[in-house]
Amino acid sequence: MRVLVTGARGMLGSVLVADLQGNHDVTGVDTQDFDITCQAGVEKVCHELRPEFVFHLAAYTDVDGCEKDSARAHEVNSLGTRNVAEACAEIGATLLYVSTDYVFSGRKKGPYREDDCPDPQSAYGLSKLRGEQYVQAGVAKHFIVRTSWLYGPYGKNFVATILKLAKERGELRVVSDQRGSPTYTRHLAGMLVRFLGTSSYGVFHATGSGDCSWFEFAQTIVRAAGWPQVRVKPISSGELARPARRPENSVLENRRLTECNLGALPRWEQGLDEYLRETEEPRDFATPGIRYAERFV
Repeated sequence: MRVLVTGARGMLGSVLVADLQGNHDVTGVDTQDFDITCQAGVEKVCHELRPEFVFHLAAYTDVDGCEKDSARAHEVNSLGTRNVAEACAEIGATLLYVSTDYVFSGRKKGPYREDDCPDPQSAYGLSKLRGEQYVQAGVAKHFIVRTSWLYGPYGKNFVATILKLAKERGELRVVSDQRGSPTYTRHLAGMLVRFLGTSSYGVFHATGSGDCSWFEFAQTIVRAAGWPQVRVKPISSGELARPARRPENSVLENRRLTECNLGALPRWEQGLDEYLRETEEPRDFATPGIRYAERFV
C-alpha cells in the first residue's frame, strides 16, 4: 500500500515509518520537506505521491508554547490538519489523525470513553479538537486515535528528562495530582499499523494499559534505572505553575480497540522496561533505511 506519514521525524513518526517499511511503499515528510500550513504545498505532496493511506502525526505539541501563542497552535494543529484532510478527500485516501487526551477537561472521575464529550481546557487541546472536527467533516474514511503521555527513543520526553535529572540531583519534585497512562511509542506505532487492515472508522483511544500519576511514574523510572538514592517528592500542579492547564484525569478507556478486534497495548510498566533497555543517548532522527520525501515547497 502507498502510505504517507506526516511528522515522520518526530518521536512517534520515526518509529512508525520504520515499522511500515518492508511491507508498504512508505514516504515520510516533516517540516524540512513541506509546511502543513501551506494548503498548496500539502495538495502538491498528496497529488504527486497519491498515497492510499495517510498517517497525520505532524503537530505543534509544546503545550505551554501553544498557550502562549494560540494563533500558531490553531494554524498548525487545526488549519494544518484541515489542509491534510482536504487533500486526502481530493485523492480518496484514508486518513488517520493522532490526537490527544487534552481534548478532555480532566474532571471526570473514571476513564474517558471515545464517545465522551470533549471539553478542552488549553489552547493545545482546543487546537487538536478542531483538527479532529476537520477530519470528521472532510474525510469519509478516517480514524482519530487519541493517545497520551508519549515517550520513546526519539526526541524529548518525560522519561528521558527524569533520567537526566536523576543523574544531576538528589531530589526530584514531580506533580502527583495528574493521572494518565504512559504510552511507549514502539507499542503505539505497532497498533497504528494495524489500522491499515480495518475499515472500522471513527474515534479510538490507544494508550498503555494501566495508569499512574506523574509522581508514581517518576518513582518507577528512578527505581527501574537503579537509583534508589534519588528521592522523588510529590508536589501539586499549582506549585509547578505552568502556563497551560493540564487535565487532572487523562486516563482513556481503550474500548473500541477491543470491540474492533485490534487488541490492546501492553502495560505501561512493560513499555518503560523496554525503553530503558534502549540507549538513553540522543539518536539521529534520519534513521538509516527510511525513505523521506524530497523537499516539496
